[in-house]
Amino acid sequence: MSAEPRINDRIRVPEVRLVGPSGEQVGIVPLAKALELAQEYDLDLVEVAANARPPVCKLMDYGKFKYESAMKAREARKNQAHTVIKEMKLRPKIDPHDYDTKKGHVVRFLKAGDKVKITIMFRGREQSRPELGFRLLQRLAKDVEDLGFIESNPKQDGRNMIMVLGPHKKKTEAMAEARELQAARKADAPGTTTRRDRAADEQSDDQSAEDVVEETAAAESTEEPAEA
Repeated sequence: MSAEPRINDRIRVPEVRLVGPSGEQVGIVPLAKALELAQEYDLDLVEVAANARPPVCKLMDYGKFKYESAMKAREARKNQAHTVIKEMKLRPKIDPHDYDTKKGHVVRFLKAGDKVKITIMFRGREQSRPELGFRLLQRLAKDVEDLGFIESNPKQDGRNMIMVLGPHKKKTEAMAEARELQAARKADAPGTTTRRDRAADEQSDDQSAEDVVEETAAAESTEEPAEA
């Protein structure tokens, strides 16, 4: 069954409850009268509540209504949050340089509004020292507390210990900041912009903001997290 409402001569009822162009209640009128008013206003008669008795119809520019609805849906998709869970693996006896590198990855993920699953991998005799992994997870959580919080406390999972960090910043906020950064980059870019360039920029707006948020994290996620 089509989701499109019936309009104009597709409406097949003897009378309708009519709503005017500005939302005013006209009342129950014969269908012929409603169609006559639609012609006078140069608008469409659109059935907005088919199951009502009598059906409710409104005078509107249906083409404009469909366009505005599509634009709202497009904007909603552009602002939709896609929270991703990234993963970072560490060893309990990680050296300071590797720790700083991996902490930097975690910082970038949290700044992008994504959750991070931290996995401590124990091997051999390390399995008898779970407190080493726990202390390392607590240290990492403390180092990034300005950007994230412990969403799932450290817990043992076989030979691994796992903790999940959640970002303070929502994904939508990160995307908004990315759009501002993208706009600043365009403003600072040298040279002139042609009409074709501007059209291409506008066409890519739906994807570009999220691409800016993810560009660093996505590049790094193509590689398997190195074991320290």
